[in-house]
Amino acid sequence: MFYSGPMASWMRTEAEEAPKVIERLLRENEGEVRSLASFLKKRPPALTLTVARGSSDHAALFAKYLFEARLEWPVLSLAPSVLTLYRARPRVPFPSLLLAFSQSGESPDLLEAVSAYRSQGALTVALVNQEESSLARMAEVVLPLHAREEKAVAATKSFLAMLAATLHLLAHLVEESRLRQVFPSLPEALHRALEASGELEYLEDAENLFVLGRGFTYPVALEAALKLKEVAGLHAEGFSAAEFLHGPQALLEAGFPVLALVQKDEALDALLSTLEGLKAKGAH
Repeated sequence: MFYSGPMASWMRTEAEEAPKVIERLLRENEGEVRSLASFLKKRPPALTLTVARGSSDHAALFAKYLFEARLEWPVLSLAPSVLTLYRARPRVPFPSLLLAFSQSGESPDLLEAVSAYRSQGALTVALVNQEESSLARMAEVVLPLHAREEKAVAATKSFLAMLAATLHLLAHLVEESRLRQVFPSLPEALHRALEASGELEYLEDAENLFVLGRGFTYPVALEAALKLKEVAGLHAEGFSAAEFLHGPQALLEAGFPVLALVQKDEALDALLSTLEGLKAKGAH
């Protein structure tokens, strides 16, 4: 059963603020992003690290796909527990870049990671909503999310702002004028997405759901599954469509619901082929 209490109401309200958040972010961060990109082009990192928790970690995974696919920079996700529980400090090459993703900017394990790798010489960049947070004070560069207060436990506008901030930086790193030219249309695209209503009634009685993505939509599939668990009380699991074929598909039976996030890029043909195979197995 879908949740319809106060959290869902706040979540909807805050999601509807996302277009204005993105518009504000692109406008306010332009100077800082341009400066950071200029520095990184002169001194490209040998390794890029990301550190985050929860929804922010899904945004960090999106950054990994973008930077590896479009810049060919190797990106590694730090496991904060390695630092906080096992007290290890894996060494990184010079120069390195650390991207810390956080809504609050107060997670102790993220702060420890930023401190540890700044001391090793990594350039530390915080993509954070709270500009007066400990993380913002600790990082050398801050890219504010400009999402303002977020009351719902389930993050919406701050998560979308992280994706936009990552794209903003990428556009300047690759000097992709076409990408920058579409930025003004992002808020309107978000408006249209919020107004869209798909035929999802069949999910109302669902007890289990697979959410599939491939490439750039894989992190979004993970985030969608998290939201469905957290807000709708639905047992949803996110997978890469490629990895789904290696075991999880064995759980499919006739009528099993599958939500696929399909994008028009290099992953399209492979994803559509996978979905055709799943339909043949009875997936809805």
